Amino acid sequence: MTENTQRHPEHAGPHPASPADLPTQYAPAEVEEKLYEGWVARGYFEADPKSERPPYAIVIPPPNVTGSLHLGHAFQHTLMDALTRRRRMQGYEALWLPGMDHAGIATQNKVEQQLAEEGKSRQDLGREAFVERVWQWKEEYGGRILGQMRRLGDGVDWSRERFTMDRGLSRAVQTIFKRLYDDGLIYRAERIINWCPRCLTAISDIEVEYQEDSGELVSLRYGEGEETVVVATTRAETMLGDTAVAVHPDDARYRHLIGRQIKLPLTDRSIPVVADPHVDPEFGTGAVKVTPAHDPNDFEIGRRHDLPSLTVLDERGVITAHGPFEGLDRFEARAAIVHALRGQGRVVAEKRPYVHSVGHCSRCDTTVEPRLSMQWWVKVAPLAQAAGDAVRDGRTAIHPPEMASRYFDWVDNMHDWTISRQLWWGHRIPVWYGPDGEAVCVGPDEEPPGTEAEGWRQDPDVLDTWFSSGLWPFSTLGWPDETPDLAKFYPTSVLVTGYDIIFFWVARMMMFGTYVMDEVPFRSIALTGLVRDEHGKKMSKSFGNVVDPLDWMEAYGSDAVRFTLAGGANPGTDVPIGEDWVKASRNFANKIWNATRFALMNGATVTGPLPDAAEMSAADRWILSRLNEVVAETDRHYEDYQFARLSDVLYHFAWDEVFDWYVELSKTAFARGGRAAEVAGRVLGEVLDVMLRLLHPVIPFVTEELWTTLTDGESLVVAAWPADSGFRDAAAEGEIRTVQRAVTEVRRFRAEQGLQPGQKVPARLALAGTPLTAHEEAVRQLLRLQPEGDGFQATATLPVEGATVELDLSGAIDVEAERKRLTKDLAAAEKELKQTTAKLGNEGFLGKAPEQVVEKIRARRAAAESDITRLKDQLARLG
Repeated sequence: MTENTQRHPEHAGPHPASPADLPTQYAPAEVEEKLYEGWVARGYFEADPKSERPPYAIVIPPPNVTGSLHLGHAFQHTLMDALTRRRRMQGYEALWLPGMDHAGIATQNKVEQQLAEEGKSRQDLGREAFVERVWQWKEEYGGRILGQMRRLGDGVDWSRERFTMDRGLSRAVQTIFKRLYDDGLIYRAERIINWCPRCLTAISDIEVEYQEDSGELVSLRYGEGEETVVVATTRAETMLGDTAVAVHPDDARYRHLIGRQIKLPLTDRSIPVVADPHVDPEFGTGAVKVTPAHDPNDFEIGRRHDLPSLTVLDERGVITAHGPFEGLDRFEARAAIVHALRGQGRVVAEKRPYVHSVGHCSRCDTTVEPRLSMQWWVKVAPLAQAAGDAVRDGRTAIHPPEMASRYFDWVDNMHDWTISRQLWWGHRIPVWYGPDGEAVCVGPDEEPPGTEAEGWRQDPDVLDTWFSSGLWPFSTLGWPDETPDLAKFYPTSVLVTGYDIIFFWVARMMMFGTYVMDEVPFRSIALTGLVRDEHGKKMSKSFGNVVDPLDWMEAYGSDAVRFTLAGGANPGTDVPIGEDWVKASRNFANKIWNATRFALMNGATVTGPLPDAAEMSAADRWILSRLNEVVAETDRHYEDYQFARLSDVLYHFAWDEVFDWYVELSKTAFARGGRAAEVAGRVLGEVLDVMLRLLHPVIPFVTEELWTTLTDGESLVVAAWPADSGFRDAAAEGEIRTVQRAVTEVRRFRAEQGLQPGQKVPARLALAGTPLTAHEEAVRQLLRLQPEGDGFQATATLPVEGATVELDLSGAIDVEAERKRLTKDLAAAEKELKQTTAKLGNEGFLGKAPEQVVEKIRARRAAAESDITRLKDQLARLG
């Protein structure tokens, strides 16, 4: 069915020389690190851009330099590794490119916390020294996750590892910034942005997480006499920056006030009443306070009516220059202002607690403050249009297809993107300002227009982290230079990522890729769900359900963690995972190990061609037929990113069909010896060879250790992927299904009688004229049935699949006592049936009883009917 390996004998590594070298039990800790470092040392994961093989490329979603491996990483890395390993085995030049993101805000916060412990701040060090300190931190503490990726078995090309602030990627960032700037797609403007008073920087809309917070809704009376209007607010502190009250132009209640000035409480200012169609006359009082410097909707009203914008909160959320409230934190000021207004009788109504949606910084959970600020922006409309068209016209396919609507919802309604951050760690904006108001954007091969001594200074802000990571699919391959890697591997083949960062990252890469390369960054987007606990609950430190995957890998092996994660990976669907499931996957690895040891000890081999079908038993032809179908089914699921389905197919084929049935059926051939044993050994060797290849991308370690022993091949990493030979044998499959049904039926009866699985009982088999005839020896072995012998007494008779199985249970159970027990149980079941039937036939009962009570009675009757059928059958079998 396959060649044993794509041979590279000069790189051949050590592996067990004989079956005897396989320990009786699989010990992952003794195998995994040795195998992984051997793969890396032999260069198996390094891609060659000069190769004539077709390319297959995945760029890893770069984890933060501050991060460590969590279950979400382990989940997605398992899927990417499986895809890449399979394509490599299929003969592709496979590149899985690793790297890390500099994580601007998160990393700066880490180092600032470290400085705070020393009693210092970044301002104490100054910008240059602080950035140097961050680089030192990165070298010392950053990248822990890279070592953890090795533990998981990530088959990445370590020779191509990238960092979003390395020299090549910095050149790419500067190049695209200048190109966008020169094309008029980057501009600087003063607008309302999301501001984090803790991180002291602007953040984009997608970095704001909304939570239901408990606050207060206060209704305030502005003005005097006829010039009075009531407005409601949850942020009373911003009233100090109000520059108007707005009403709907058609609202008759306020028509007399439009254009007039009213007194703003607690200030010496009067503000106008303006008419604006944005106001909803049905909501609240139909009048809203307008604070252009501290609310995005108010900002737009202010622009339409040429209102001034008064900033009343500084960068830390502290009130500035407003009498008695100056210096108060925004939340302190809120309470103080409401108290002052209450004292003047201007609080008309108060509602607390008032639960409403409030934005929080996704990095530090601080309440975000809308703030008027001068920032750099990307004009996204043309970029988003191109990114949407690429999916609509099929150049990039989204899996599963139903998730495409989320993508379109975002790119079709995207607002201009705030890309400047008031940080020191990151890609500094390459714009210089001159002494006479000049602004010059500097490309990567250009010098600054002047020196600081001449009055020139560089913009102090850095770029949003997502700006540089949006270039990841092509900057990591060498762009803006025309490199062999770029020519070979771009566009990349697939992006595997969670549906939760469609907005953060996927759309950004699509925009930049289509803009810069005039080609999509990847042919497919495979969206995954999020990993949750076994009850489907989000993993959170506050819930106490966060799991460190390294703990599970230490306890059960990396293969067990990988197989569990892949087994839950339905496209776009969240993945529940619990320790018991990892234990079950560990048991599966052990089962593969034990079955392969058995096969090796019984002469399983991959040497020479398969025997002719005429020499094979029905069991041999059945398992080969099933094997080819499993190869085809596995391929279908891989192409559709159905990891859960392919894992399920391989699990049940290996455990249920190969181990539980074929291995057991082959024991009769091995016991018989001669040519039958040779044929069974060659077929079993073929099945294990192909099965281990199919399992390798998901569970690479245990399969590698077993396959190299079985085949004496170099490595599964460079072995050929199995192909469906087309061999099918429907007759053999039907014959073995008959055997399986018959054996299962007798096993069920044995269990019902309380017989132990290994307990032997005499039996007479009447199989003539049925497909079971050729399998009597195997049936007896599977069912622990001895020949009938002298004095045989048939105490139980079972008709199965057209045959008859008579059992002598006299020496195994007390038949008479068992008959009495079954008779007693039957009488109880018949009594229950009579009582429940009577109740359900009583119209008075049915008319008065609640529906749930009636349903319980119906369920009891159905159970009684089932019990009666079962018990009568058991009694009949006892004779």
